[in-house]
Amino acid sequence: MSAPMQNAPKIGLVSLGCPKALVDSERILTTLRAQGYSFSPSYEGADAVIVNTCGFLDSAKAESLDAIGEAMAENGRVIVTGCLGGEEELIRKSHPGVLAISGAHQYEAVVEAVHKAVPPVPNAFVDLVPEQGLRLTPRHYAYLKISEGCNNRCTFCIIPSIRGDLVSRPIASVLYEAERLVKSGVKEIMVISQDTSAYGVDIKYATSPYRGRQVEARFQTLAQELGQLGAWVRMHYVYPYPHVDHVIPLMADGVILPYLDIPFQHASPQVLKSMRRPANQEKTADRIRKWREICPDLAIRSTFIVGFPGETEEDFQMLLDWVHETKIDRAGAFPYEPVTGARANDLGLAEIPDAVKQERYGRLMEALQSVSAERLAAKVGRTIDVLVDDVEPENERVIARSQWDAPDIDGNVFVENATGIKPGDMIPVTVVDSDEYDLYAVPAGTMQ
Repeated sequence: MSAPMQNAPKIGLVSLGCPKALVDSERILTTLRAQGYSFSPSYEGADAVIVNTCGFLDSAKAESLDAIGEAMAENGRVIVTGCLGGEEELIRKSHPGVLAISGAHQYEAVVEAVHKAVPPVPNAFVDLVPEQGLRLTPRHYAYLKISEGCNNRCTFCIIPSIRGDLVSRPIASVLYEAERLVKSGVKEIMVISQDTSAYGVDIKYATSPYRGRQVEARFQTLAQELGQLGAWVRMHYVYPYPHVDHVIPLMADGVILPYLDIPFQHASPQVLKSMRRPANQEKTADRIRKWREICPDLAIRSTFIVGFPGETEEDFQMLLDWVHETKIDRAGAFPYEPVTGARANDLGLAEIPDAVKQERYGRLMEALQSVSAERLAAKVGRTIDVLVDDVEPENERVIARSQWDAPDIDGNVFVENATGIKPGDMIPVTVVDSDEYDLYAVPAGTMQ
């Protein structure tokens, strides 16, 4: 390590929560790097530690408080930011010694707190930052945040009170950032926000100049433009508004990945009404059927909540039937957890006993696994392209993902008899087996 880098003040980071929070962490680190800071992978090597917290659920709040406590014990100079940062009294009650507290995406406040704790030492060697900024993901994939906040008022959610209403970025800003990512070697772009399909609503779909053209800030326009950059484009956090139908042909044509992450949360009209879910009046099962007629390879990922207040056995059975009918490819499920400050607490609906929640959760997971196994088994025998995330040269095996798999939340493709391959490679493989979550394959052309 050069002397200038050794003399640079070092900052540690603990980033909790969702990919949107990870992007916030990347922005903070990029700013600090440009101001002369370096980074420490350990508590003991850091001059100060930033803890980017999650505050969506009470269990997440507890995890964040534990992380702050660990940082205080191991380092003692701690700056707190993120979704839990809006509850300063709660944080200071547990950890009165933290240096500063700020809320979600308050980048300037975090940087100012770092300046006060550890003044920057500008240095020409240290201050150079890659054009695409610093990232906390592997080199071959990246998250692209297109907006902040959310206009929905789901009764179980407090995100709008934490992150505010929808604020969309100008589309030219988004597209130029995507270009820089692809230029830096990114093979997969994951589009994220609180409500991706509402992109542009708040700015009335305003145009901005991109490559000599005026481009509208619309969900489908964004998908079309990103699909021209030569990388996989994966859409996350999509609500099933009617205009989502228009991106399905783009998936069928290979412009973007045939993948939709739609947090349906439930299928019972009564429960969805209590949740105040947007677009719940649409006949989603019929729409999904039509989507798959247009794009047979479409994979749908979702999340579901069981045991929401007032959920009856009939409501739950409706959810089970709907999961089998729609054949949701990838899904996560959660027993309902009351969130402090959420409107669901004031609906006056009957609370579901924990034992019932757990029993329903178990039955739903069995249904979801059964559907997933069925969907994956249908892919055995196909030759597909996969993106390599990790290699095990000693086992002649690589761990990759298909177009149907987002990192960290979906399955993997385990490729045997694979040599001479590195992370970030895109390779063709033939699927030879499957289970409830994963595919097993060999390099294309190696089967006897």
